[in-house]
Amino acid sequence: MPRRRQRVHVGSGSDGTEDSDSSAEREQTNSSESDGNIPKRTRLTRASLRLSQSSQDTPDVKQDESPPLTPTGNAPSSESELDISSPNVSHDESLAKDPALRDSDKDLSHRPKRRRCHETYNFNMKCPTPGCNSLGHLTGKHERHFAVSGCPLYHNLSADECKVKATTREKHEEEAKVQEESNRHATRHQTPTSRQTRYKEQVTEMRKGRNSGLSKEQKEKYMEHRQNHGNTREPLLENITSEYDLELFRKAQARASEDLKTPQERLRIQGQITEGSNMIKTILFGRYELDTWYHSPYPEEYARLGRLYVCEFCLKYMKSQTILRRHMAKCVWKHPPGDEVYRKGAISVFEVDGKKNKIYCQNLCLLAKLFLDHKTLYYDVEPFLFYVMTEADNTGCHLVGYFSKEKNSFLNYNVSCILTMPQYMRQGYGKMLIDFSYLLSKVEEKVGSPERPLSDLGLISYRSYWKEVLLRYMYNFQGKEISIKEISQETAVNPVDIVSTLQSLQMLKYWKGKHLVLKRQDLIDEWKSKETKRGSNNKTIDPSSLKWTPPKGT
Repeated sequence: MPRRRQRVHVGSGSDGTEDSDSSAEREQTNSSESDGNIPKRTRLTRASLRLSQSSQDTPDVKQDESPPLTPTGNAPSSESELDISSPNVSHDESLAKDPALRDSDKDLSHRPKRRRCHETYNFNMKCPTPGCNSLGHLTGKHERHFAVSGCPLYHNLSADECKVKATTREKHEEEAKVQEESNRHATRHQTPTSRQTRYKEQVTEMRKGRNSGLSKEQKEKYMEHRQNHGNTREPLLENITSEYDLELFRKAQARASEDLKTPQERLRIQGQITEGSNMIKTILFGRYELDTWYHSPYPEEYARLGRLYVCEFCLKYMKSQTILRRHMAKCVWKHPPGDEVYRKGAISVFEVDGKKNKIYCQNLCLLAKLFLDHKTLYYDVEPFLFYVMTEADNTGCHLVGYFSKEKNSFLNYNVSCILTMPQYMRQGYGKMLIDFSYLLSKVEEKVGSPERPLSDLGLISYRSYWKEVLLRYMYNFQGKEISIKEISQETAVNPVDIVSTLQSLQMLKYWKGKHLVLKRQDLIDEWKSKETKRGSNNKTIDPSSLKWTPPKGT
C-alpha cells in the first residue's frame, strides 16, 4: 500500500498558521516517513512497546479532568509536554524529552529547520562622516542620508547647494526632453541646430582653461584640506578641471548615490522608518489598532511588514488579517496562562511563570518593547514571574497591563518591568499595578522598590503613587512623631523612595542638626478633596481579594 503522508506544520512559532497535534501524531508521522528503513522501524517498535507497557501500568484518566488546552491544541500535563507542544521549541529539545522521537528521528535533514528569531534591522543608522548630522542628500531630493555616497558634507557641499544643483539638473533634463520630442521625426543626418551650435561653443569656451596648473594658494588650500580631513572627505575638485566637466562628474555622483541606496536606507529616506522608531508602525490587538512608539526585535520577516496582527489572548503575532481570523477561530485561550491570584469584579491578575510558559512570556516582552524605551529583556524570561492584569467581559480576559519581578532579587526589587497598554492609560490601571506589586511585598514581609533606571512615564507613575501613599498615611496618622522607618514598614515602600518623595513635596526640613518631617495640611486637604471627587470610580486594589502565597525559594 502507498504510504500515507501526513502534514506537519513547522514555522517561526507566531504566525498563527500552525495547528500542531499531540506528540502521538508526531510519532505516527515519523513512523510513516521511516517505513523504508528497517532498523529504524524496529527501534520505533521497541520504543512503542515500552510506551504501551508503561501506559498499561498507569491508571486511566477521565476526559473531563484534563487540563485546559494550550494555543496549539494540546493538553499538557507537565512542563515538558508544554515545551514540546510549543511551536518555538527546537526540534533537538523535543527529541531529548521523548525517547521514542529520539530513536525514530535519526535523519531529519530533509525537513525544514525552525527559524531563529534574533535578527533585526539596525535602527540607529547614522552617516559615518565625522561631524555630519545626516541632514540633506547629494541628489537634493531627500531630507536625510545614512551613507557616504549620499553625504553632502563628504563631497564638500551643503544641503542647500545640493538642492540648487538638483533644481538646475531637472530644468536641463526637461529642456532636453522637449528638444528630443521636437527632433523625433527629423532626419537622422540633420545638420546641428543653432541652439546646439551655441551650446557646443559654450562648452569649448569653458574647457579652455582646464589644463592650466594650480596656483600656490590653491595648492596650500588643498594640502590643508587633506591634512585636516584625510580620507573622511572628498578632495577639493574646484579648479582642477573645467566647470562643465565638474558638473558632469557631480551629476554622475548624484545618480550613483541614488542607485547605491540599500533597501533599508531607501525606506528610512522615504520616511517609512525614522530614527529611534521601528518598522512596525501599527499593531492590530483585539478591537484596537495601536500606534507603536519604539523598536521591538520581532523577526525580520514580520518587522518589514509595517503592521502586525497579534492575538490578544495568547499574544502570537501574525502577518495578515486572514491568518489572525483563522487563528482566532481555533485559539482556545481566553485568559493568560498560569494561576489567577486576584479577582475583584472584572479585574483579574494572573501569575505566569517565565519557565513554565516561556513562549507566552517572550511574546509579552516583545509586545511590551513596542511601548517601552529602556526594556532590554526579550528571551531570557525563565528567572522572572509575570503578573498580568486583565479586564473580563463575555469574550474573555483582555490584557490591561503587566509587571514582572525576579524570583530571587538580592536588592528586593518588586518590579523589573511594568507596562500599561496604551488603550488603558490614564484610567488608573498603572497605579493599580504598582499598588499590587507593593501588596505582594507586604505579604512577603519585605520592603520593595522598582528596578532602576525608571523610564520617564514610569517615574511619573511611581512619584504619583508614592505621593498618594504618603499623604494617605499622614491623613490617618494621629501621633506626634513620624518615623520614616515606621512608614516604610507599614507601606512596604523603600525609605530612599520615601525621602525623595518628601523632598519633592517640600515636607522634609533640616533644623538644628535633625531632619524633620512637616505635615503640610494644605497638601493633605487637596489630596482628600480629589479622593472624594473620584468616589466609586477610583480604581484600587482590595487586599482581601488576593489569594496568593509567596513562591518557595524567594
